Amino acid sequence: MQAVAEPGLLRRNRGFILFMLLMVVFRTSFADWNTVPTGSMQPTIVEGDRILIDKLAFDLIVPLTHTSLYRFGDPERGDIVVFDSAKANTRLVKRVIGVPGDVVQLVDNRLVVNGEKARYDDLRETPMGVEATETIAGFSHRVLWMPKRRNPLANFGPVTVPDGHYLAFGDSRDNSMDSRYYGFVPREEIAGRTRSVVVSLNYDNYYLPRSDRFWHRL
Repeated sequence: MQAVAEPGLLRRNRGFILFMLLMVVFRTSFADWNTVPTGSMQPTIVEGDRILIDKLAFDLIVPLTHTSLYRFGDPERGDIVVFDSAKANTRLVKRVIGVPGDVVQLVDNRLVVNGEKARYDDLRETPMGVEATETIAGFSHRVLWMPKRRNPLANFGPVTVPDGHYLAFGDSRDNSMDSRYYGFVPREEIAGRTRSVVVSLNYDNYYLPRSDRFWHRL
């Protein structure tokens, strides 16, 4: 009796290979997750948060590229975006402060957009510094200042955001490498938007989970 040939490697593992291909397509074109290793977005996002990235927020992307097949919309002021920065050579998570055409300035860490000064409410002393609610141009969010640090970029601009680019800052204004260092963010570098934390691990407490931040809305 003639022996039946053993199936090839691809045939034996086609289920796993198909699963991996689908995961690549899903994570590059539909949704992804990203661990935040720094405190540049405190108090909104803390170190150890794993955020959910909506890859369909702005574009339908060809998998494994930055090529847009269809544009659903553009980032707006206040959006927290994830982008693959060529200048920083890494993926960054920052908040959009200026859209094309905006004139943006920081004066003693106080934001001015198109001549409108931001309002700061609910100031609180925290172990990290001073937190406040920043309201400007139709959106509000918490920011963190560290008065003990002498930040040379607490005064910045004014700058005009060019077409096809965005100005993005960290919410921790004295502890963020952002557009003040790397310049404007090209539209094609923006991979998606985040609005929630999936899970969070406390790096200062043996990486134990922070249950209060599971599916935390940003």
